[in-house]
Amino acid sequence: MTGRPTALVTGGSRGIGFAIARRLAEAGHDLIVCARRAETMADAERSLSATGVWVHAVQADLAVEEDVRRLIQVCQDRCDRLDVLVLGAGIGAAGPVEELPLRRFDKLFAVNVRAPYALVQALLPLLRKGAAENPRHGAKIVALASITGVYPEPGLAAYGASKAALGALCRSVNAEASAAGVSATVISPGYVDTDMTQGVHDEVEPAAMISTADVAELAMSVTRLSVNAVVPEIVVTRPGGQLHRA
Repeated sequence: MTGRPTALVTGGSRGIGFAIARRLAEAGHDLIVCARRAETMADAERSLSATGVWVHAVQADLAVEEDVRRLIQVCQDRCDRLDVLVLGAGIGAAGPVEELPLRRFDKLFAVNVRAPYALVQALLPLLRKGAAENPRHGAKIVALASITGVYPEPGLAAYGASKAALGALCRSVNAEASAAGVSATVISPGYVDTDMTQGVHDEVEPAAMISTADVAELAMSVTRLSVNAVVPEIVVTRPGGQLHRA
């Protein structure tokens, strides 16, 4: 490694994950980024490398346990420390409680909860090293969740439950690791203008959605906080009369 701070960004090839990866690269972080699709991953690697930092791209499907283990091994082999872990990979599924198949529920939890848990569990030693080498700021975990994990949204019970679980994981990390300088923040936005929200354009115009730049700005602000400031959750709503809706 180069001696610069290092970050792992899952789901880093597009959308919010790429926006955060880009900001981290511009701030001088070396990067390991992962995504499921090889073509988008290659494009992201080229774009991020153009900032002048070291970038290593890993194609990984976080629904596949072997891919999660391989990503962990890459980090352990290539990183002396980890300063930022961005848990950006996620999938969605919509359907009423009485209709959504359990196989889709299981996949939601595999990607949105189990994979983040496995990554945090395995990479905490590297995060502690990052915190020790940067005692002013410590090391940060930023998890991308959803406002549906905080406030219920009809048809999104399973998705919201997975994001609520991700938030619970972050709070537990703070209880266990923040004294050692490793803190976790879950960002829970309403509809963000990404590929994932294309299906609701008939209800919410993209121009009315939260931007990926907004979420990236919040993520970067967390990385700049002192070790004494622990922010468990940031909820981001769209303007209007229904502030507790996506």
